[in-house]
Amino acid sequence: IAAKAVAFGEALTDGFKSYAAQIVANAKVLANELASQGLRLVSGGTDTHLMLVDVTAVGTTGRDASAALERAGITANKNNIPFDKNKPAVGSGIRLGTPALTTRGMGPDEMKQIAGWIAEILKHVDDEKVNARVRGEVAELTAQFPYYVGVDGEKYAL
Repeated sequence: IAAKAVAFGEALTDGFKSYAAQIVANAKVLANELASQGLRLVSGGTDTHLMLVDVTAVGTTGRDASAALERAGITANKNNIPFDKNKPAVGSGIRLGTPALTTRGMGPDEMKQIAGWIAEILKHVDDEKVNARVRGEVAELTAQFPYYVGVDGEKYAL
């Protein structure tokens, strides 16, 4: 009960409202940029913190797309799309979200860069040279935006 009280208290703050608004703004930038790269978003865009991308147009499956992105340091979940012909274990889409990126302090510029990497990986799922290059670029970006843990009111990068 105490944890719920703390969470509800945080949700009432202006800082949390700004954070939530930034999550959605980042998601809209990511979605728009993915669409401009030729990827189809199932809902045509997003009004929330996440989006569902149909990867069939680039000739891959959700499972293979998710695995390729993971190898490049980008987390995505395989997902079925409406009227999917693939089984749930394979899927024809990936689900992407922006809360973790926003928590790290990333904004619209980073969302554009990440969308470019996602599109590149999805269009070259089996190209290990592309995968390795993107993995290195992802590592460089994420090093600039470390995760923090709080200990006794102090912040420590992980």
